Amino acid sequence: MKVIVGLGNPGPAYQNTRHNVGFMAIDRLAQRLAPGAPLRSQFQAAVTEVRADADKCLLVKPMTYMNLSGTTVAEIVRFYKMDPADLLVITDDVALPLGDIRLRKGGSDGGHNGLADITRRLGTETFPRLRVGIDPPGRIARHDYVLGRFTPEQGPVIEERLGVIADAAWCWANDGIDTAMNRFNTRKARKDASEEQED
Repeated sequence: MKVIVGLGNPGPAYQNTRHNVGFMAIDRLAQRLAPGAPLRSQFQAAVTEVRADADKCLLVKPMTYMNLSGTTVAEIVRFYKMDPADLLVITDDVALPLGDIRLRKGGSDGGHNGLADITRRLGTETFPRLRVGIDPPGRIARHDYVLGRFTPEQGPVIEERLGVIADAAWCWANDGIDTAMNRFNTRKARKDASEEQED
């Protein structure tokens, strides 16, 4: 069993906000792996089941709101008697440049309320996470920034990067965290691709 959880807030008011980039990644994975498949309601979440090699893989969007994301995650881990190493959490990160991604085997929550709740309810911070850069907030209050929508300049960048984010998550599900980290934890790949287009 593998589980990929994208963090976000439910409802139209939060659609396409920076804090919902995890939801956006799950939607992209579902479109790619199970086009037309309905999301089912389970574990206080919207869930789609797909296959990663021989393993069942759940794509999960918690419906508990960001600050209670751990409710859904802990319920899934208990139900399937999972090792947290088989869980990947996709979340936004204001410390990374827009569209950059970082996979890690574990670590601190970095002030992210969703990660903090998951850590508290699982009793460990040793679970893989895929952090997606949304740019620092600058002079805007962090709370207002993450709950705001992507600007006209940011939107196309995130839309283009969702394919890479989905690739990274699916690589984790099929090939493991080490392979995914080696393949996707780099800014240089984006720089090289940009330079090739200019040439």
